[in-house]
Amino acid sequence: MVLQSLKNCRWLSCVRRTPKACFWSTASGGLIIQSVSNDVYQNLAVEDWIHDHMDLEKQQVLFLWRNSPAVVIGRHQNPWQECNLRLLRQKNIKLARRRSGGGTVYHDLGNINLTFFTTRKKYERMENLKLIVKALKALRPQLDVQVTDRYDILLDSQYKISGTAAKLGRTSAYHHCTLLCNADKFVLSSVLKSPYKGLKSNATPSVPASVKNIFEEDPSLTSEILLDAIAKEYAVRHQIDHHITLINPVDEALLPGISNKTKELQTWEWVYGKTPKFSISTCLNMAYKDSVLDIKVNMDVKHGRIEVCNIDLPEQWLPPGLYSELVKSLTGSKFCPNEITTLVTTLLRVCPQDDELHSKWSLLCENMIRLM
Repeated sequence: MVLQSLKNCRWLSCVRRTPKACFWSTASGGLIIQSVSNDVYQNLAVEDWIHDHMDLEKQQVLFLWRNSPAVVIGRHQNPWQECNLRLLRQKNIKLARRRSGGGTVYHDLGNINLTFFTTRKKYERMENLKLIVKALKALRPQLDVQVTDRYDILLDSQYKISGTAAKLGRTSAYHHCTLLCNADKFVLSSVLKSPYKGLKSNATPSVPASVKNIFEEDPSLTSEILLDAIAKEYAVRHQIDHHITLINPVDEALLPGISNKTKELQTWEWVYGKTPKFSISTCLNMAYKDSVLDIKVNMDVKHGRIEVCNIDLPEQWLPPGLYSELVKSLTGSKFCPNEITTLVTTLLRVCPQDDELHSKWSLLCENMIRLM
């Protein structure tokens, strides 16, 4: 306990705030910053801001951050293909789309995120991962950690503890990675399992892997100890002072224009609308009275909106006019349960006052919404 307290004190002693107005110009060679926010959109916005505004020729940057529960998909991924959106909504877990490529990851406070900013010419993700491994081994020499050719970090030669992705701009670049410390593995495995059937897409798919938390190997570690060790190793490499500058991602005086970047990352148009075109071809098994109906549904979705919609209903199950109105209303709508719920509720109001018809309509719409 005493040793633990000393280590935490050592970490706290290395953190020093620099004047907000010019934190990016207070050191040459390298800078280590850490976000005081746990909001995924705010922290992704900091990445965008550094990439767009800082002169990385003069100063490379290591950005340290952690998020409250969130699922983060890659720039070219399909959220319906990658995760359980219904479960995310039930658990109030945020969904974010980042600017970099790569696969889908789950974040919570038991996960550390590290972003290495350089010029494009100096970009080298393998060296960054080796730096992390070196820091881990310096802390706990007994840890069996290694970098793979796929730029993952494995524990005990089989468990993934770090995934990686990158954004390469014209002159600037960044490589970011996760580090599983004490993440909720049950939630991780639950939310990263898509329940949606019959989905066809050219979006980049994630590659499943067995994962493990570092703290399972050594419970005496803390996120703060790991952050300090990685910061120290980074400082040694770049021959800079070993201190971490804390920043607040909502501080417009420090990061002019940051709020607009944060707002953009939260929009439906970015999170869902940037999904590559995909199609759904599935069969709804609907129990109605004493029978089970097989309803074939085919949809094309582009920019997150339904472009083509076909629902193969039994003849006379719905009045032809109502069926046509449903398909017409769905076409062009967001592939989103909230919008579709509003749409079908509005249509229901103009239905004839017929209990059996309303029952059929509600059953069909409930099953359609489950696709989303």
